[in-house]
Amino acid sequence: MPRNSTRSLKTAVDIATMAVLSLFVIHLARLALGGPAGFLGIIPREGRGLWGILGSPLVHANWEHLFANALPLFVLLILLLADQHYYPGRTLAVIWLASGAGTWLIGRGHSAHIGASGIIFGLAAYLIVAGVMLRSLRAVLVAAIVLLLFGGMFYGALPRNGPISWEGHLCGALAGIWIARRNHAPA
Repeated sequence: MPRNSTRSLKTAVDIATMAVLSLFVIHLARLALGGPAGFLGIIPREGRGLWGILGSPLVHANWEHLFANALPLFVLLILLLADQHYYPGRTLAVIWLASGAGTWLIGRGHSAHIGASGIIFGLAAYLIVAGVMLRSLRAVLVAAIVLLLFGGMFYGALPRNGPISWEGHLCGALAGIWIARRNHAPA
């Protein structure tokens, strides 16, 4: 492996580790302070819910919710960040903001949508679509790995009853597809 690739992979692992550890620190702080899980959530179509576009991926309902998001987020962030040539830096910010804004627009009202799963769906969709569009061996391999490891989760973007924000999943996936097409459209 070339020296730059190793340094890039180490940096990607360091950033992914810090991001996931930050979620655990935030969760512990919320529990210690006794704050409700939805305090930074997206509350659809309400002004007070706009803050959730920024804050909702940082808070989780409980430990089970946090652990369910931690490993996929860690793996997908590494795959995204390991090669800046294929995966430009603005990608994560666009997925974060677009998935949150979409959830604010179409989410079920009178509830707080929280958790990092919108970003997870966005990253997975991005890496798959970018892999197809780039058609390089490395990008296709990353797309195949993501599809193999996480392809089944896209079922979670289909409408359903219950506390899981399928709207956040759908908006995350659509944000990932949109930015992949924007980043990698033929010139």
